[in-house]
Amino acid sequence: MTLLKSWHGLLADMQKIDAYKKYVESIEKQISSFLEYAIDGSRLKENSDKNLPFYGIPFGVKDNIAVKDFKLTCGSNILKDFVSPYTATAVKRLEEQGAVPVGKTNLDEFGMGSSTDNSALLKSNNPWKLNSVCGGSSGGSAASVAAGLVPFALGSDTGGSVRQPASFCGCYGLKPTYGAVSRFGLVAYASSLEVVGILGQDIETTKAVFNTIAFEDELDQTSFGIIENAPSDDAAVIGIIKQVAGLSPQIEQSYNETIEELKSKGYKVVVIDIPALEYVVPAYYTIATAEASANLARFTGIRYGFRADDIDTQEKMVAATRNQGFGDEVKLRILLGTYVLRSGFQDQYYIRAQKIRTAIRQGFDRAFNECDLILSPVFPTQAFIRGEGELSAFAQKMADNFTASANLAGIPSMAIPTGVKDGLPVGMQLMGPEFSEERIFKVARKLSHMAKDVVPPILDSSWRK
Repeated sequence: MTLLKSWHGLLADMQKIDAYKKYVESIEKQISSFLEYAIDGSRLKENSDKNLPFYGIPFGVKDNIAVKDFKLTCGSNILKDFVSPYTATAVKRLEEQGAVPVGKTNLDEFGMGSSTDNSALLKSNNPWKLNSVCGGSSGGSAASVAAGLVPFALGSDTGGSVRQPASFCGCYGLKPTYGAVSRFGLVAYASSLEVVGILGQDIETTKAVFNTIAFEDELDQTSFGIIENAPSDDAAVIGIIKQVAGLSPQIEQSYNETIEELKSKGYKVVVIDIPALEYVVPAYYTIATAEASANLARFTGIRYGFRADDIDTQEKMVAATRNQGFGDEVKLRILLGTYVLRSGFQDQYYIRAQKIRTAIRQGFDRAFNECDLILSPVFPTQAFIRGEGELSAFAQKMADNFTASANLAGIPSMAIPTGVKDGLPVGMQLMGPEFSEERIFKVARKLSHMAKDVVPPILDSSWRK
């Protein structure tokens, strides 16, 4: 029985709902992956066709993606009481096929972070080791999937925010091609970089969800859906990037093991040189913070969200609202973005970063003339422990160089679990040309046996029997 079949119809069976609730509540006490959840069958009344592929299957939604009647906090005090009046296109597509959103998952505030510890509302734990971070910014989605609370969850990926937590928690994490999935209903952080992504317990679930939500949406002018002339799903040559350094021993070992596994499966492995990758992190953070400063300017306390009290002028009220409502990391990125967009600095920083972005994209285009997919680590380390051994905020940003390159180039990438080292999961990522998701799934399937033991001790599926 496939994973989705084992979940099919769950929320139409009152006896199973009771067992499911008890399981979620017992695990949630330990990992705190959801900011809000409502597990019942009431949403099935709108779509009661038992033949639908996702009928009665629960899923989680990162809390920067709109679901009507659920809160839309973005992990921030500035939106902590805001309830969404509408539903994002990606969520609606799943609901139309019978799936049921059962909760909103925790995240770094407005998607800014690599640990989910930047959430203003909740601290989420890694289901493998509760004193370790679950990654970010889609950490709540990854933790909920890895712990078996839902078979899949939606997240968002701006510079690795789906793939890095997937790697930390031991599940699959797909960042689709920019434009393959509608962003309508995703709260904007860095609009030219971010996509709605998928975290799944296995490849087939991840693929089924992608095929459901990939859609050209008239409400999102950047969406294309799945184009007719998508690249073939055949792959024979795998590239490995020359610019790989600074890996922990566990990640380096898993990287080499994955390369050898690909060779044993008949793939030719070649070294790819993309010199512009040296500048991924500065280019990414220049562009992302610039777009964030513009997108987050709408949060003023005037129309919705938190508003500071007892302020005698509108100007002072807006300043106080933003100062009290935003966390330190969000303020830092807004300030950086405002700085690089200032008159006299745009050419020096923002325009230069866009030129580097073009060079990175062209570098990938040349690379894909030599290979079909590219393999790289997701993150230089495994999930880190809070406090002792914790990566600094600066080190976390520098570690985005493997993942953020795919966002700058707009290409698809998927994190795949490749084993367990020292009690924590390890993940690698496959990147491909635009709209080559099927090719990535096919190669990932050849490596799926490496994930057979990637199951956190906390997971217990006996309640479904």
